[in-house]
Amino acid sequence: MKNSMIKTRVSAAQLILLLLFGSVIFGSPAAASAQSLVSDDVKHNTPGQPIKPGQGVRIDVNLALVNVTVTDPYSRIVTGLEPDNFRVFEDNIEQEVVNFSSEDVPISIGVILDLSGSMANKLGKAKEAALQFFKTANPEDEFFLVGFNERAQLLSPFTSNVEDLQSRMLPASAQGQTALLDAVYLGLSQMRSARSGKRALLVISDGGDNSSRYTEKDIKRLVREADTQLYSIGIFEPFEYRGRTPEELNGPTLLNEMTELTGGRAFAVENLNDLPDIAAKIGAELRNQYVLGYHPSNRARDARWRKIKIKLRTPKGFPPLSAYAKTGYYAPSR
Repeated sequence: MKNSMIKTRVSAAQLILLLLFGSVIFGSPAAASAQSLVSDDVKHNTPGQPIKPGQGVRIDVNLALVNVTVTDPYSRIVTGLEPDNFRVFEDNIEQEVVNFSSEDVPISIGVILDLSGSMANKLGKAKEAALQFFKTANPEDEFFLVGFNERAQLLSPFTSNVEDLQSRMLPASAQGQTALLDAVYLGLSQMRSARSGKRALLVISDGGDNSSRYTEKDIKRLVREADTQLYSIGIFEPFEYRGRTPEELNGPTLLNEMTELTGGRAFAVENLNDLPDIAAKIGAELRNQYVLGYHPSNRARDARWRKIKIKLRTPKGFPPLSAYAKTGYYAPSR
C-alpha cells in the first residue's frame, strides 16, 4: 500500500475547491469519535485510478474528504505528520489517499450560546470564551451567532466583523428554559449559506434540553448528514452537585454524543476561569487539522451509510496517538 500510493499535496486554493465540490455528492460525511491505533484487522483492497507522476489533480465530485485531528496522550495537537502516517478505510476496505493537506484554510463557524436561566452565573465567562474564540479568526473566516433559551434565535448572521458580533452578544441575558436541540438545528440550517467548504459549530452550554421541538433522534440524524464539525464546551458542576432535572443531568452525554457524530470534540469545564483557554484551544485545533481525500471504491449511489475509519502509522519515537475524524457519510442517492 505504502509504495503504491502517490500522495499529492494541494494548495490552500485547491483545497477550498475540493472542500466545496467534494461535499456536493457525498452529502455530509459525518461523525466521529477518537480512533486510537489498532491492529490491521481489515481488508487491503484499494481499487481506483492511481495518479501518475506529474499528473494534475482533477477536481471532481467523486472525492471524499476527511478532516482529521491528531492528539497525543495529553490531548495536545500533533502537527507535522506526513501522508504515509495515515490510512483510510471505508466499510473495512482500505482506500487510496490521493490528496493530503495540513494547510490552514478559511472556515465558516457558528457559535451557539446558551442563554437559559441555568446559565445566569456562568454567562459572563461564557461570553468571554466566545469572544476569545472569535479572536482566533483569520481575515477570510466568517462567523454567525445563535442564542437560545426556550427558543433559538439568530443574533447575528454571517460576518467577519468581530466587533459587530461582540455588540450583538454582550446585551444578552440568561433566563428561561433550554432549547439546545432547536439551536443546533438553527445553526446547521444557517450553515447552508456558508461560503467556505470547511464548516464548524461551537456550542457553549451547561447541557440538557427541556424546551425543543426537535428530538435527539431528529438532530442526531441531521448532524450525521451535515458536512459540519460540531464542538462543544460543556459548563458542568461537579457530578455530586448535579441534583437538578433529568435533562440537565443528561447534558454531558448529549453534548458528547452530538460532537462525536461529526468528528469534533466535547470539552467539559468545571472551573469557569478555564473557559477562554478552552475556546482558544478549539480555535487552534480547527486550524491544525489534516485533510485526506480519496475516491471511494464503492461507487454505488444507494444512499446508504458508509463507515469511515482512520488508522495511524505512528512515526518512530512518538507516543501513542489518537485521531478524531469522520466515521461515516451517506452515499449519494440515485
